[in-house]
Amino acid sequence: MKVAVFSTKSYDREFLEAANITAKTNHEFVFFDTQLNPKTTSLATGCLGVCVFVNDDVSAETLKLLAAQGTRFVALRCTGFNNVDLKTAKELGIKIARVTAYSPFSVAEHAAGLVLMLNRKLYRAYNRVRDDNFSLEGLLGFDLHGCTVGIIGTGKIGIIFAQIMCGFGCHLLGYDTFPNPKFEEIGDARYVQLSELFVKADIISLHCPLTPGTHHLINANAIEQMKPGVMLINTSRGALIDTKAAITGIKSGKIGYLGIDVYEKEDNLFFDDLSDSVIQDDVFQLLQSFPNVVITSHQAFFTRNALTDIASTTVSNFTEFEQDRPLTNEVFYQPPVLATTSA
Repeated sequence: MKVAVFSTKSYDREFLEAANITAKTNHEFVFFDTQLNPKTTSLATGCLGVCVFVNDDVSAETLKLLAAQGTRFVALRCTGFNNVDLKTAKELGIKIARVTAYSPFSVAEHAAGLVLMLNRKLYRAYNRVRDDNFSLEGLLGFDLHGCTVGIIGTGKIGIIFAQIMCGFGCHLLGYDTFPNPKFEEIGDARYVQLSELFVKADIISLHCPLTPGTHHLINANAIEQMKPGVMLINTSRGALIDTKAAITGIKSGKIGYLGIDVYEKEDNLFFDDLSDSVIQDDVFQLLQSFPNVVITSHQAFFTRNALTDIASTTVSNFTEFEQDRPLTNEVFYQPPVLATTSA
């Protein structure tokens, strides 16, 4: 099966080709560095399938162009599918599949790393020592032991993050419209309403997907309910947080720490080296200027274990489609539901 693979880096090629060999399949991968969008669909001419990532544009316009040139299958090498117009895909008869699970430890551990980096100001300490500055002024942190951690979304990643924070001796509050019995088996963890979580949590970590119901879940109203100096962590999807509202919260002191691995306008920023460019996103540049903000460029998933899982599942998805078998990881169109679900 011939497949056009968009938004690829060296590691995508390495792991997909290795998975292809391991599975003893003969898919023909054609790799492109560029993102998929209406202007680049012609690159997939002659390809029955395309493979995309988180910031590729799989909108109605893109899908119609792909369908017109014979593409019948889109495989996402990620879990989220908010960038896909599922309604149009269904109308066009294009099948969509995703990676429903990969090493959940990768994202959960990265979230915990952001907590530690912000709390103990490791990013500032590292740079100071490199400059032979050994002063401790401005590096004061706090014990995680005894803190209350609010976890929004208690799927596989949220559960592991809860276990990690329980290991530090934290109290756990959870919110999910689909409660997970495993959550309340961890330490003193209990489910609460979102409003209570906002009011009581010292640290809030987001582990839910982006849906119409979770878009800007963290907005001005939510931030206003939070404790002064709250720590906010997001390793899920950028648009869960209203960035401008977060900036206002940082300026007022309501948000004392912000750690994000995702950003709502990251499409033209993350995964590329822009060190010689002038960033045109003024909101992002302002966000970077705050001393209590740590931003990583969507790397929470980036472990060897996770990339192996992603590549293996992606190859399997193509094989199932090629052999006309039921798609284990198919994504179906459903009318929008205003709900927060697990990641």
